[in-house]
Amino acid sequence: MTQPFELPHFYMPYPARLNPHLDEARAHTVEWARGMGMLEGSGIWEQSDLDAHDYGLLCAYTHPDCDGPALSLITDWYVWVFFFDDHFLETFKRTQDRDGGKAYLDRLPLFMPLDLSTPVPEPENPVEAGLADLWARTVPAMSVDWRGRFAVSTEHLLNESMWELSNINEGRIANPVEYIEMRRKVGGAPWSAGLVEYATAEVPASVAGARPLRVLMETFSDGVHLRNDLFSYQREVEEEGELSNGILVLETFFGCTTQEAAETVNDILTSRLHQFEHTALTEVPALAAEKGLTPDQVAAVAAYTQGLQDWQSGGHEWHLRSSRYMNEGAVEGSRTLGSAGFGTSAVDIGALLSAAGAQRLRRYTHVPYQKVGPSLLPDFYMPFELTLSPHLDGARDRLTGWMYEKGMLQEGVWDEDKLDAYDLPLCAAGIHPDATEEALDLASQWLAWGTYGDDYYPLVFGHRRDLAAAKATTERLSACMPIDGEPTPVPANAMEHGLLDLWERTTATMTPDERRKLRGDVDKMTESWVWELSNQLQHRIPDPVDYLEMRRATFGSDLTLNLCRLGHGPKVPPEVYRSGPVRSLENAAIDYAMLINDVFSYQKEIEYEGEVHNAILVVQNFFGCDYPTGLGIIHDLMTQRMQQFQHVAAHELPVLYEDFKLSPEVRGIMDGYVVQLENWLSGILKWHQDCHRYGAEDLARRAHGFLPDRAPTVPFAGTGAGAVPVPVQVPVLSPRDMAETESPPDLTPSTTAGATPSFTLPKGVGAAAEFSLPKAEAASAPH
Repeated sequence: MTQPFELPHFYMPYPARLNPHLDEARAHTVEWARGMGMLEGSGIWEQSDLDAHDYGLLCAYTHPDCDGPALSLITDWYVWVFFFDDHFLETFKRTQDRDGGKAYLDRLPLFMPLDLSTPVPEPENPVEAGLADLWARTVPAMSVDWRGRFAVSTEHLLNESMWELSNINEGRIANPVEYIEMRRKVGGAPWSAGLVEYATAEVPASVAGARPLRVLMETFSDGVHLRNDLFSYQREVEEEGELSNGILVLETFFGCTTQEAAETVNDILTSRLHQFEHTALTEVPALAAEKGLTPDQVAAVAAYTQGLQDWQSGGHEWHLRSSRYMNEGAVEGSRTLGSAGFGTSAVDIGALLSAAGAQRLRRYTHVPYQKVGPSLLPDFYMPFELTLSPHLDGARDRLTGWMYEKGMLQEGVWDEDKLDAYDLPLCAAGIHPDATEEALDLASQWLAWGTYGDDYYPLVFGHRRDLAAAKATTERLSACMPIDGEPTPVPANAMEHGLLDLWERTTATMTPDERRKLRGDVDKMTESWVWELSNQLQHRIPDPVDYLEMRRATFGSDLTLNLCRLGHGPKVPPEVYRSGPVRSLENAAIDYAMLINDVFSYQKEIEYEGEVHNAILVVQNFFGCDYPTGLGIIHDLMTQRMQQFQHVAAHELPVLYEDFKLSPEVRGIMDGYVVQLENWLSGILKWHQDCHRYGAEDLARRAHGFLPDRAPTVPFAGTGAGAVPVPVQVPVLSPRDMAETESPPDLTPSTTAGATPSFTLPKGVGAAAEFSLPKAEAASAPH
């Protein structure tokens, strides 16, 4: 069969190494699979299939340093997971038996008890028999923390197969963001990372959930999955009718050829490997120092990181050789950047180094403060009607008084003019149209506090290049949110003063668990502001996937969604909120809303603030395209995320209700939550259209007045007669004044207000056909 595309040049700078216990693992796993009923008579595999797939070779490449028994056990795990994949395909996907598939998957977690003394059911098929045996042989050597994490990743791997089955049933191809998220769960690389810990060293529980370790796992996962998509396209898409493949996703999204989509998938793969390296070399050492890890713990993290790297190179080498994949002639003419040895014959090292290096270098060479002109606004797809709270006018007046009382209009970052122009109560009134007067005030104050903090960090800490002070401030803000009556610090600035007040009023009737969740959401937002500062100091445009995922945090999405859920009470089971459909619904809404912000704020951030955190800029940098092209890609993504939101609400939530056997009352609460999210989306769009934060005229008016010309005295430690005045020192120059660079060239797009720009996607991004942004116009702030 003719290959549908030529395999691209792969970035893989690490040499693959082979475990010397390969033959031992091969021999062991054949007998193990036969004993579990996976071979003769299973209807899925014969021994010839197992021999051809050669999972022993996969594990010997991906775990080159572990001993013989450990390699055999890990190989058994991979035999099991691939058998499960083929068994589920033949039994449920081909027959499109959703009910049977769900019943099958519901039993599997019963074979993974955290306490081995817990009895498990009698296995009814080879998948259950294999899982029971593997769990009992593996977990005694690992901590309870690892067992919990590995059980969750295994359940995700199994359960998200239902997502693939549902997409096949509907003939639906995912959008790119949805695909990346779901592929991590379906593809099983987080599960593989757990086995890397087993083979190397267990990650300390104190840092297992921290961003650097999470990013290592996620970039590893994306690298493994995207590489697999390239090699498995022919088998999955052309032979099996599979819709969950990254190449097919990009073919559909961009309307491009299979070869162009494959090249773009490989570019994303390369970018994710670059992100892995950046995280390992910069964020992980900093985390170890901050958390005070012992030398043994540091060594464990280093061994785990090396293990993930070994898996990448070894997995690539196995894909070049396994009969399971499209790899004809790949070994003889490998298109891989690597060290001499495995997979490097006949390779054009110069061309590969040039391509990989150009992508990495481009991320650090953006010229800040370029004149880009007014932000272009496409026709946003917004299917939901806007309703505003009748308490809006009063909320505006009361917010001004609250901001003065807490000191946020006297620090030199905002003044009353800015507060009025930003009109945060308008946003709250659209998001919460049915709120009481008191609830609308609270929502307006939370929005004002979060927006103020988002401005405060880059203006105060960014221009001082003071990452240490930003981290210290973030830790103090967390201490302002007690869970169960802990003492709080005396407020040292307006942000702390405001947060203490908001926290006390918001959490007065909450349980400790509810407070813990809310504090985690606020911490996630404030810590993401530090991440932005770190990139700013390195002058680094983020990787596209990392940007989208962190943008949800910098936008404060989890915080605002948590506030939306406050009225739900305990009637909705927590597992419903954690379910795939609900998270998919929320993430689609979050992405649409945060991309609205990036579209409106493009001129503000690129031209006036020298920012590198904007989705359009990230797309421009990644694809090497111009502003209108980048905007077109983001606009298409926004539209598809909104359509996904509607799809989940209409088709996936009703199935979820049945799966969880929810009562009519709880179903009503969840249907109401969908309406709350619809209000959230329409309210955020209305706010961006009507506020005076992003318009070209408003930006020009403040071009040299982002900060006042003096440092005022602010009452931070209380209000009224007991207030303690504290002098505040802040920068007094505008960002452009402080850039200390010559004026950049005029790079204003030729498109003018009211025009309709047309353009061609660059090679590898999409089809050559032209398309237009509908009714592009200059971003102005209507009165």
